[in-house]
Amino acid sequence: MAVTEPDPLTWILPALIVFGSAAVLVIVIALAVRHARRGPGARRRAAAAVERTGVALVRLDDAIDELELEVGLSGALYGGGAPASLRRARMTAQHTRDEAFATYRDLTDPDAPPLAVERASRELGRRMERAMTSIETARREHQAWIDAHVSAADQVAAAERRLAELRSRMGDPEALLRELEQRADRDEWIDAVRASEAARAALADADARIAAARGNAANPSRSALDDLAAAERALRNADVASRALEETHRLVIQAGLAVSDELSAAHGAIRSATSIRAALPPDESERLGDEIRRASAELERIAPTAARRPVSANEAIARVRERLDAALADARTAQQRLRGARSALPGTLAAARSAVNRAEAALPRHAADLDARVRLDAARQELAEARQMQDPVAALDAARRAIRHAEDAAALADYDRRGPASVGDRD
Repeated sequence: MAVTEPDPLTWILPALIVFGSAAVLVIVIALAVRHARRGPGARRRAAAAVERTGVALVRLDDAIDELELEVGLSGALYGGGAPASLRRARMTAQHTRDEAFATYRDLTDPDAPPLAVERASRELGRRMERAMTSIETARREHQAWIDAHVSAADQVAAAERRLAELRSRMGDPEALLRELEQRADRDEWIDAVRASEAARAALADADARIAAARGNAANPSRSALDDLAAAERALRNADVASRALEETHRLVIQAGLAVSDELSAAHGAIRSATSIRAALPPDESERLGDEIRRASAELERIAPTAARRPVSANEAIARVRERLDAALADARTAQQRLRGARSALPGTLAAARSAVNRAEAALPRHAADLDARVRLDAARQELAEARQMQDPVAALDAARRAIRHAEDAAALADYDRRGPASVGDRD
C-alpha cells in the first residue's frame, strides 16, 4: 500500500499563524510600553515632577541665602569664622544647589524621555530635601547655642561692629559716582546709582534696627531677636549693594580703557575677513561681503560715542565679532580661527561680565522667577569656564553663551516684574 506524503501546508500554516500572532503581540506590547513611557500621560507626570523640583529648588536657593546671613552673624558673634556645623551645612547645600541648577536645565529639555525625567526629578528632590534638613538642623543647633551662651547685649554689640566695619569699607560711594560721571554717560552706570541708593537705605535701616534692638536688650521683658535679625538682613543688603556699586565702577573704568583697542581689533577682523573673501566662490563671497558691510556700518555707528559709552560699545563690538565669525565659519582655517578667537576673547569676556552683572542686578532675591535663576546660574557657569579654558576658541564660545544666558535671565526677570501686559504694551 502506498504511503501518502503529508501536505506541508497542514503544519506550516498553523506555525506561521502562531508565530505571526506572537510577533504582532510583541509589537503591540512594545508600542503600548512606548506609549506609556512617552505618551501624554507620561509627559504630564514628568511635567508635574519637574514643577515640584523647581519649587524645591527655589526653596533651597532661598534657604542658602538665609544661611549666608546666619553664617555672617555667627562670624560676628564668635569673633571669627562660623561654627563647623554651619559651614558644613552651607557647603553641602551650595554644592547640591549648583548641581540642581545644572540638572534642572537637563530636565527641561523637551526631547528628554518623560520616564527618565520623572525619575531624575524624584532623585533630585530627595537630594535637595536632605540638604534642606541639614540646613534646618544646623540652624537649630546654632540658635540653641546662641540662646545658651550669647546675651542680647553681645549680639547688639556684634551688629554694631559689623555696621561700623561696613561703613568703613564702603567709604564714600559718591566719590565713585563722581568719577563715573566724569568718564561716561549716566546710562552706562545707572546700576551704580541704584546700588548706591540701595546701600544708603540699607545702612539707615540697619542703624534703626540696631538702635531698636539696643533698647529692647536693656528691657528684660522684651526681645531683641526680631530687630537683630532685621538688622543683619539690612547689613547683608548694604554689603551686596556696595559690592555691586564697586563692580559696576570697575566694569565701566575697564571698558573705557579697553574700548579703543576693541574697535581697532574689530577693524582688524574686518580686514582679515575681506582678505579671506577674495578666495571664496562668488556666491559665498557675496554673502560674506554683506556681513562685512554690516559690520563696518555698525562700527561706524559705535565709534563716535564709544568713549562716553564704553560698556555699550564693547558689548556691541562683541556682537559684531560674533556675527562676523559665524559668516566666516566655513571659510577660515584652524589657524585663522585661533587668531580671531584670541583677538575677540578679551572684549567678549568683558561683555559677558557686564551682562552677568546687569542680570544679577535685575534679579531681586526671593522674587526672581525660577527660569531667570536657572539662566543666570548657567551664565555664571559659562563665564567661569570661559575664564579657565586654555583653548581661546572654546573660551570664546563659552563667553558668548554666557552673554546669551545673562541676557535671557535679565529679560525673564523683567518680564516677571512687569507682567505680560506691561511687556506687551512696551513691545
